[in-house]
Amino acid sequence: MNLIKPKNLEEGDTIGILATAGAVEDKENVLRAKKFFENKGYKVVLSENIFDEFRYLSGTDEKKIEEFHKFFSDPNIDAIICMRGGYGAVRLIKKIDYDLIKNNPKIFCGYSDISALSAMILKKSNLMTYWGPLAQSDFGVKNPNEFTINSFFDAVTNNELVYAPVKDKIYHQGDAQGILWGGNLGTIVSLCGQDFLPDEDFIFFAEDLNEVAYKIDKMMTQLMNIDQFVQYCKGIVLGDFLDMDNEQWLDELFIEIGNKLNVPVIGGFKITHDVEKITLPYGAKAQLKENKLYLLK
Repeated sequence: MNLIKPKNLEEGDTIGILATAGAVEDKENVLRAKKFFENKGYKVVLSENIFDEFRYLSGTDEKKIEEFHKFFSDPNIDAIICMRGGYGAVRLIKKIDYDLIKNNPKIFCGYSDISALSAMILKKSNLMTYWGPLAQSDFGVKNPNEFTINSFFDAVTNNELVYAPVKDKIYHQGDAQGILWGGNLGTIVSLCGQDFLPDEDFIFFAEDLNEVAYKIDKMMTQLMNIDQFVQYCKGIVLGDFLDMDNEQWLDELFIEIGNKLNVPVIGGFKITHDVEKITLPYGAKAQLKENKLYLLK
């Protein structure tokens, strides 16, 4: 894959805040996120559907995809940060003009449900995106988490990144190299049936929220039943699985997975729905070595 890397974010650039998934939960947070970036010297544009509500979605699919394409094609917008996750991004994947994205590369950032868009953009457009903070829940809160903010700006302005787990969770020891690929586990599994897996070695990263141990088992098993996943998965990096029922069962599951795949499985990274999170360049080449994750040029 000839990976396309967007240009780094620079002061004075224009950031577009785009609604692609769930309906807005806190309008004040969105406006606060706009002010946050403006105070840092950026110009900010909000998508026309930013406050739309269609059932549980941020407007109709037709309006969301219209704004999605408009933001990518607009040469005055340098970076796109998604408003929130929730649900809805997977509804757009068959409607996206991936050639338009390839021809207009720019920073695209989000996590949770946005993992579906990052995975398909990488597969169909070869564009490196970012698994990272959202406008409503991260940049727009009254006291944005300093670690989260610093990690975001480090990622979008700097190519030399090293990530270390905050606690030792070594399920299967070893080193690995490949592109960074994954995201929210439930969202990634929702892509099964599509052509969504990388065609080269990758390090799979995953997190989730409100899933019990047997469902995490089921989702990981669903991926491991795909020959292409087994062939190209060279390592697994795990974040938080928040509000799940039995951590011992989860630990046993990841030990089992490491033994089955015979790849390193390392947990404890700040890949999470929690307030303190890292930003990962999605699709960038990386090395897992001595339980740390290094971005490779």
